[in-house]
Amino acid sequence: CELAALGFRLLATRGTAAYLRGHGLQVEAIDKVGEGRPNPVDLIINGQIQLIINTPSGKTAFADRGPIRRAAVAYGVPTLTTLSAAAAAVQAIRAMRAEPLQVASLQERQSRV
Repeated sequence: CELAALGFRLLATRGTAAYLRGHGLQVEAIDKVGEGRPNPVDLIINGQIQLIINTPSGKTAFADRGPIRRAAVAYGVPTLTTLSAAAAAVQAIRAMRAEPLQVASLQERQSRV
C-alpha cells in the first residue's frame, strides 16, 4: 500500500481491516462509532488521524459517516470519499515529498518564463 510506504499508519473498522489484511496490508482495527472506543471520532479529536478515506457501504457505515465527517471538518482533517480521490491524494503526497512546494510571487514566476 502506497500510504503505508509513505509512512502512514493504517486504521480501519473491523470489517474493512479484515478485508485489507486479506489483501496483504498491515492495518490496525478500531471500533465503529457507537461500538466502543477508540473509534474514528475519538482519534480525530485526539489528533491521531491525518487523513480519512471514507467510502461507506451498508446501513451502519452510512450512520457513522455523519459523525466522522463532522469531526473531520471541526478538526481540519481532510476527508476523501472516493477511491479515485484517494489515489490522487497519494500521488500528490508522493510528489510533494519528492519536491516540496516553493512559494513565489507572480512577478517572480513571470521573470522565469
